[in-house]
Amino acid sequence: MQPDGLESRVTALEEQVHQLVERVRASERDAAAARVLAGAADRDVSEIRGELRDFRTATTASFNALREDLTDLRSRVDTGFARIVDAFARVDNGFIEVRGKLDATATGQQQIVTLLERLITERKQTSFQPTNR
Repeated sequence: MQPDGLESRVTALEEQVHQLVERVRASERDAAAARVLAGAADRDVSEIRGELRDFRTATTASFNALREDLTDLRSRVDTGFARIVDAFARVDNGFIEVRGKLDATATGQQQIVTLLERLITERKQTSFQPTNR
């Protein structure tokens, strides 16, 4: 003797098992899709990491090249300013030399003026003196 409603309960259980099997299959498909997406995401992350690493390397190389260029430029500017300072020193020395020559010339001219004044004074004195004839 079978309990009442056994067949309907078995049918209901079979239906539930069938639904569970479908849900498990759907979950397996979802899990497979999730693994594919996770693998793609992992590859994307690895690719981005590689791109960032390459970018960092390129940026570092650019900064190093810029530093070398600036160091070279500063060296050339320093050398140029040193030449300018030397040129100004030569100009200053030239002015000092010219000033010395002008001072010597002024001294010589003053001596000439003094001699001329003396001659003029002597001539004036001799020209006003009565002559004995």
